Amino acid sequence: MLRQYELVEKVKDYDPDADEAALNRAYVYTVQKHGAQKRASGDPYFSHPIEVAGLMTDLQLDEQTIITALLHDTVEDTLVTIEDIEANFGSDVARLVDGVTKLSKIEAMPENERAAENLRKFLLAMSEDIRVLLVKLADRLHNMRTLHFIKKPEKRQRIARETMDIYAPLAERVGMYEYMREMQALAFRELEPEAYATITKRLEQLRSQDGGQVDAIALKIKQALAEAGMTVEVSGREKHPFSIWQKMSERHVSFEQVTDIMAFRVITENEADCYRAMGILHTTWQFLPGRFKDYISTPKNNGYRSLHTSLMYENSMRVEVQIRTREMHQRNEFGLAAHWAYKQHDKADGEVGWLRDLIEIVDASHDAEELLEHTRLAIYQDRIFAFTPKGALFQLPKGSTSVDFAFAVHTDLGLATVGAKINGRHMPLRTPLNNGDVVEIIKGAGAEPQLSWLGFVVTGKARAAIRRAVRLKERAEVAQIGSKLFDEIAARVPARIGRKAIRAAIERLDMEGPEDLMFAIGSAKLTDREVMEALVPGCTADLDENEEWSVRERAISIKGLTPGVAFELATCCHPVPGDRIVGLRRKGETVLVHAIDCLELANGVDTDWLDLSWGKRSHGAVGRLSVTLYDRPGTLAEMAGIFAQNKTNVTSLVQTQLDHPFTSYEIDAEVQDLAHLNRIISALRASDAVAQAERI
Repeated sequence: MLRQYELVEKVKDYDPDADEAALNRAYVYTVQKHGAQKRASGDPYFSHPIEVAGLMTDLQLDEQTIITALLHDTVEDTLVTIEDIEANFGSDVARLVDGVTKLSKIEAMPENERAAENLRKFLLAMSEDIRVLLVKLADRLHNMRTLHFIKKPEKRQRIARETMDIYAPLAERVGMYEYMREMQALAFRELEPEAYATITKRLEQLRSQDGGQVDAIALKIKQALAEAGMTVEVSGREKHPFSIWQKMSERHVSFEQVTDIMAFRVITENEADCYRAMGILHTTWQFLPGRFKDYISTPKNNGYRSLHTSLMYENSMRVEVQIRTREMHQRNEFGLAAHWAYKQHDKADGEVGWLRDLIEIVDASHDAEELLEHTRLAIYQDRIFAFTPKGALFQLPKGSTSVDFAFAVHTDLGLATVGAKINGRHMPLRTPLNNGDVVEIIKGAGAEPQLSWLGFVVTGKARAAIRRAVRLKERAEVAQIGSKLFDEIAARVPARIGRKAIRAAIERLDMEGPEDLMFAIGSAKLTDREVMEALVPGCTADLDENEEWSVRERAISIKGLTPGVAFELATCCHPVPGDRIVGLRRKGETVLVHAIDCLELANGVDTDWLDLSWGKRSHGAVGRLSVTLYDRPGTLAEMAGIFAQNKTNVTSLVQTQLDHPFTSYEIDAEVQDLAHLNRIISALRASDAVAQAERI
């Protein structure tokens, strides 16, 4: 543990103007306030914030960050308040401490909700000042270093999993690779102890057998560059156990089959020398096509810059080489923290623009599960590069589609997307993008995100925005149903219902506005009796409790609504426009629409029935047919031709029976309406290939 004078001296070494008195005051303050508290290791608790502050001095951060590190646990674990921090150390330090402080009040929440709430507040805090993240990462790193002292295995597993899923990826996204690698190694040791022990043992065996091979290869690389007149530094190392395990898992190979276990780093004087060194190495040894990456001309989102290449060394050994300048190296290892040393008064700048995406995800996510899913997607994926037609560069996760690209450019563009051109050609929206693709998004007036997009988008930002848009659309359509139901409920009340009565009812039901009321009626969260009583208190007193409250005087049109949003078409009877239909409405569920003669309606006696009608322009549904063909060559093709002639898309075809000389199929086909379906059935029955065709 750093002594008080040692900590102050470390800060003064790189910042002679630092407020020595404030640093001394903060050191003494944390020691006094944590007092006799102990950590799981048995060490005094104040040793933890002092070590975190030491990590911050290694990154040469400003005095406010050092003081924040010293005080970051005082509000949670002592009687100190944020007001006390502000009074003693100023508003900036108080704001930073508040951002880093763990929120003990949410410890009682379920695991996912607690993690999501922590993450939500953490992201919001660090978007205001990135130093919150830097202190938090150092805090988590030191906690991981002492994780083995925690006695409960389930608690160690939870902390390790949270570190692997959230904190290590966040460290990577701000370019702090040194922190990321150590966090991953420590979490990996806890989460996969057998794999960690096996890989570590194999690495030790290789180390004892190679006779200094890593040093020998590093020397050969340095000699090859020196002969070309270059002065460089070359270092080599084995890859970390977690990195090796990742390769084994992704490639489904054994340890012996992982060929690029050794990695080498070449440090040059300037950027031009990086490219020169790469050319020399490529002419000295064979390089592996497809394994070269230029992160100098196209840096990663986190500012990482380097050349990566893989060489085929002697005896068919693959080695990875990274080439960079000294300045790049410093920035690459400690990322935004190294950048902060030069620009200490900047807030989160353009280089952490991904924070804006995370904040947008926070706003768009509906619940804890969504927030955690979308955030992990946003911070933990390999990247590709794609361009707009004007040359603007966007980094996206591997597997991203044109829809992901549109949302990366701007949320409004994503919401208006109807098509895309990739490298000048019209391509399906679900087409995965490749490195260097030029993507042109085609917008449409009145366009809306489709629920089906969730089946292929991969970015957290796109998924969050699509889900939010679908939820808003669902709410509007359910409110539309509720509005029609409200008109009938109001007609049964012994008074004329105007705006004043509706406002009073909304107030009695403790709702925000008319849309909330209509949504509650449409989603069956309120009964007819409750609505009537809210409109005119006492009007239901003389009514029979057993009276059926859901009797409708006229059908409710579902014109303009979208299947799968406010209502769903039942798969048991497959109603199509033209059928007489009825809706079953259960609390908190979408309306399920059945044909009037569906046998499943007998199971809906405990639900609210809605007498529905198709809107005038309603069209498009899936009809189900049972078709029996004669079992001879060509009959299946003839049946397919009938569907094609009638411009019908077959979505499912299942053979249900093979009983020579007949073969039976169950077929789902997209049809416009009942008349369209009947034409198809008539055409099938008229064919010599078809023995029988019926709707089911």
